Amino acid sequence: MQRMSDQPARWSQATVHPDMWADPDDDPRNINGVSPEGELATLRDFLSGYRLTLRMKCEGLDAEQLARRSVPPSTMSLLGLLRHLAEVERDWRNWLSDDEPLPKLYGAKDADFHGAVAEQAVVDAAYVDLEREQAATDAALAEHPDLGERVGKDKISIRELMVHMVDEYARHCGHADLLRECVDGRVGQ
Repeated sequence: MQRMSDQPARWSQATVHPDMWADPDDDPRNINGVSPEGELATLRDFLSGYRLTLRMKCEGLDAEQLARRSVPPSTMSLLGLLRHLAEVERDWRNWLSDDEPLPKLYGAKDADFHGAVAEQAVVDAAYVDLEREQAATDAALAEHPDLGERVGKDKISIRELMVHMVDEYARHCGHADLLRECVDGRVGQ
């Protein structure tokens, strides 16, 4: 069991607002107060922001730090989250289609987390997989600009699917906050 004195000191890179991840001028999510116009643009903006937040929470860490598990018996790690969300992006495309489901990227249930080992090749592959799957999901969603359209075998609305995507990333960004703080003490929204 880790003692409190073994925990990294909490810190933030931000100086303007010390509870933030980065200063406003350095935060790539900062859109200078310009809000997107319309529901579809808003959903896309939130999804993009959470995707970027996840990447930011992983920046500057080596393979060992990214693969570090949170609290036993959990298998959760930042690297596991990258792999998991690549898998989830692929699964969301299955919701859009009546075709046979795309195969799993990493194999059996929880293989995305179990296979998140401290090897640079695994880290590199996770980033490539996530980028590719996000781009493929975005391309598939671009074919369905009507949020009320019902698609796939379950006839889910595009709106519901996109809200689910935002929810999934938001939840995992919360996990990433805690995981990153455990790794090196860095905090911030």
